Amino acid sequence: MASRVSNPVDRISLPYGTWPSPITAALVAGATISLSDVQADGTDIYWIEGRPAEGGRRVLVRWRDGVTRDMVPAPFDVGTRVHEYGGGAYTVAAGRIVFSNRTDGSVWLIDGDAAPRPLGGMENLRFADFALGLGGRFVFCVREDHNTDGEAIAAIVVFDCGPDADPTDNGGTPLVMGPDFLSSPRPSPDGRFMAWVEWDHPNMPWDATRLRVASLLQEGTDMPRPAAPWTLAGDDGTPRSVIEPRWEADGHLLASSDISGWWNLYRFDVATTAPAKPVAPMKAEIGLPQWVFGLRSYCPLPDGAILAIAISDGQNRAVILRDGAASPVDLHFPAQCPVALSNGTLAWLDTSPDDAAAVVTGTPGQPPQVLRRAIGLPMAAADISHAQALHFPLPEGAAGTGHAFFYPPANARYHAPSDSLPPLVVMAHGGPTGRANPAFSFKVQWWTSRGFAVVDVNYGGSTGFGRPYRQRLEREWGIVDIDDCIAACRHLISQGLVDPKRIVIRGSSAGGLTVLGALARSDLFAAGTSLYGVTDLRALAQETHKFESRYLDSLIGPYPQNEDTYIARSPLQQAADIHVPVLFLHGLDDKVVPPAQADEMARALRQRGIACAQYEFAGEGHGFRKEETVRRALELELDFYRQVLGLPTQDDSEHVVLRTA
Repeated sequence: MASRVSNPVDRISLPYGTWPSPITAALVAGATISLSDVQADGTDIYWIEGRPAEGGRRVLVRWRDGVTRDMVPAPFDVGTRVHEYGGGAYTVAAGRIVFSNRTDGSVWLIDGDAAPRPLGGMENLRFADFALGLGGRFVFCVREDHNTDGEAIAAIVVFDCGPDADPTDNGGTPLVMGPDFLSSPRPSPDGRFMAWVEWDHPNMPWDATRLRVASLLQEGTDMPRPAAPWTLAGDDGTPRSVIEPRWEADGHLLASSDISGWWNLYRFDVATTAPAKPVAPMKAEIGLPQWVFGLRSYCPLPDGAILAIAISDGQNRAVILRDGAASPVDLHFPAQCPVALSNGTLAWLDTSPDDAAAVVTGTPGQPPQVLRRAIGLPMAAADISHAQALHFPLPEGAAGTGHAFFYPPANARYHAPSDSLPPLVVMAHGGPTGRANPAFSFKVQWWTSRGFAVVDVNYGGSTGFGRPYRQRLEREWGIVDIDDCIAACRHLISQGLVDPKRIVIRGSSAGGLTVLGALARSDLFAAGTSLYGVTDLRALAQETHKFESRYLDSLIGPYPQNEDTYIARSPLQQAADIHVPVLFLHGLDDKVVPPAQADEMARALRQRGIACAQYEFAGEGHGFRKEETVRRALELELDFYRQVLGLPTQDDSEHVVLRTA
């Protein structure tokens, strides 16, 4: 790793952690939109914008011939709460758009430039993962039915998009029911087949799924219905994750399977049910954990080749798959696989390491044209800290190498005294089956531009390093993740890159458990922040939503058989071992990790005389969307670290109130 760069003489000397930054809370919270789910229809390009200034409302946007247009007026909010995490909230084909309105779960259709008209929806029904088929007459999707005292019931349903369809009390016509979970209903281009993915408790979709297909039967204008289905992959007794089915123009079906230890593409001949053939074997992931619907890791091209995003060492690279081989292709920094336009160009969400995310269009090897950027950065190039891939030795007894991204402090106007080292912010991502990546992020630059170093740890269980690395966390959550975070810190200390006495750790959701466990297990950390984090594993197993209700079977062990382990691994049980201040930030509408988890943990710490602060946000769920919430959370966390590290605080900002009673 490169050593610290000497400071230019024209920069002002100030202690690390006190630098004025061009990145303000108002900039991050109000001026920055989120961009996601880029799709194409002919030469039109679509995407979803999340707008904090509109209360986090998600708007479907179209770019056509240089003109950008909002396709849905307020108060429409294009989103879905299927599995609570959503995704796959719209689809578009031949000028026809189908989308879910997150507010009430209803399904809507836009024909051309007409106003949205309802297709269906009923109370306590949610819909996601839409696909238009059979000439655009019907839309297939996943339905989640919450009209039950038990778990929500999953189904694949179809809606009629015809002009005479009645949307009244229409929950869609069920096509597939029975499995605990369903996703990716994909009708073939000729309308003869429908493929989908299904799985059952206790598996998560990255553990073991089944790829299924059925012939579609239809007479005249009747609703299509599936014949008896058959399994293409996942029923041979070998656990594998098969995801992202997608049809090629010639009728073959593609899907990504991790049977080799890496998510790689396979081609299926559904007509003969011959064994699947690998498209281009590689030690890289073409696929991501299906936390949300609508993921796209590859795209068949008109010439028969396949464009894909291959992830290795935690980083994305674009490749063309042809004749059994993968060739690199220069497409800047796509977050997901680009989509092909009818004129031969591509569109994608670009996530550069030195600029905010942007929807772009272009061709390989050429600078892309920016259609929409999340925000124009008010920063010089020297203000931006770039990720350095960090490989560090794992704790004794663990095989292999640990992975993280390290970001040194960076600011164009300031430097620190040469005899000092920066404080370190350790980041533990959520999931825990998630990943840190090197794309530009205010989550990182907020700290580095103020003189903090950051290490974003891809602890065991993270994605982008193959199935065996993901499986390091099996039955070891609350151990391996913490050990890896500590090991990353010790490596940075040994390299002389950070101040060993000024290390703080932050994490959201599952990362919150890692934070609190790390505070209990190690004296490395001066403080920690848990953002809507897990504190009580028994309560989580009993209270969380259906999608994750059995997730802990693999991470901890089946409950209640392993109740003792649940108790021992819960931060709530480890409160007596935490001796440093903690900040809790939580949404009051969180259905994934209920806010009571933060309440109990804060109470347990205060009873032991440990200073902590707790802030709750009305109208926020699992993750923060509103401008005011994002701004306040950033300012509170910064003030908290400056307080506990003995750095000057800002007089004009809200100060965290640490209490022991």
